[in-house]
Amino acid sequence: MYFIKKFFFNLKRKKRVFLLDCEKDEEFIKKKLNNQSVLGVDTEFMWRNTYLPILSLIQISSPKNIYLIDCIKANNLDFLKEILENVNLLIFHSVRSDATVLSSNFNIKVKKVFDIQVAERFIEGGDNKNYGSIVKKYFPINLKKSETNSNWLNRPFSEKQLIYASEDVEHLIEIFERQKKILVKNKKINEVLKKSSQEAAFGNRELYISRLSKFKNSTDKQKKLFMWRENKAKEKNIPSSFIFKDKYFKNILKFLSNENDFVELDKIIKDRVLKTDLIKHFNK
Repeated sequence: MYFIKKFFFNLKRKKRVFLLDCEKDEEFIKKKLNNQSVLGVDTEFMWRNTYLPILSLIQISSPKNIYLIDCIKANNLDFLKEILENVNLLIFHSVRSDATVLSSNFNIKVKKVFDIQVAERFIEGGDNKNYGSIVKKYFPINLKKSETNSNWLNRPFSEKQLIYASEDVEHLIEIFERQKKILVKNKKINEVLKKSSQEAAFGNRELYISRLSKFKNSTDKQKKLFMWRENKAKEKNIPSSFIFKDKYFKNILKFLSNENDFVELDKIIKDRVLKTDLIKHFNK
């Protein structure tokens, strides 16, 4: 017997929804997902006051079921890496952010992906479309987004949160199938797959790499300062902007070059231990 809770909401659902919150559910998940060629994936996480996002929930849809995997209660989820990295195709909406969360939390590197947001841009042109608008295009459904900014670290989940989380993956595979027909007809399917993989690759990278790209034309000292801030933020698990904001880069470098300006440096970096460490770092 598995520790599985079934949620049947007062909705006309095509798929059964399972909430899995225990390591003992591992065999059940593996049995259900290992033989699937296509899966839809989404994540719910918090990323406000930490360096790395905190993964709360992984939602996975198969053609028949939806699995909501509680990453706080069942935090030993190494087996998901093999499943998600080896499935033939994973369907996402805006894969880059989900790839970042999966990579930074469980070292899961998604590669074989299809991003319905990317696909819709190739089909319709224009700006990126949110998930709700894409669902509405292909199905007569208006999704409620009331739980977008809810606290996903609270337990137990509310019924509204579980409905929201399941709806975020419920239609991914069906949308993919409809978009695929259009893209094959227009001979754009390979372009979408390539672009989707590129977006996933951006998400799979270390966080500092994409952030460092803003400093590609900067001096070596600016890059050195950037990496010091990144390492300290990661060490303390706080956003890098909590150390100091980007707008202070030039001023800090100026202060470091002129010891008379250390008093001004205090106004930007108020933590004396951090300031002392920074000065030592640049005097090496």
